[in-house]
Amino acid sequence: MLWCWRCKAEMPMLDEVEAKAVFADRVFSDLLQGRTASPVLAKQQWHQRVLERYEKLTGFKETNINAVCHHQLSLYGEPCRKCKKLLRTPQARFCAACGFRRSDS
Repeated sequence: MLWCWRCKAEMPMLDEVEAKAVFADRVFSDLLQGRTASPVLAKQQWHQRVLERYEKLTGFKETNINAVCHHQLSLYGEPCRKCKKLLRTPQARFCAACGFRRSDS
């Protein structure tokens, strides 16, 4: 559970291995390559499976696919040394939550 600045709450975040497990899906691969009869239905099915896998992995019931998409640790920076909330991006030079400047070292 780490702070998500978009949700303004502590949320379960996915590491790279977990994200691959949650998002990997043959239906999505087929959708991207145009090998599905109904793209709309395929996308809805993929969203539902992602939400189900996220809940199974984290124990948190999410209903918004966009939230799951941005709950990936690789999108965030290191924890702030002052307030411990994640920096908004890996390149962030200061913490948007408390204003603490990140050292360049």
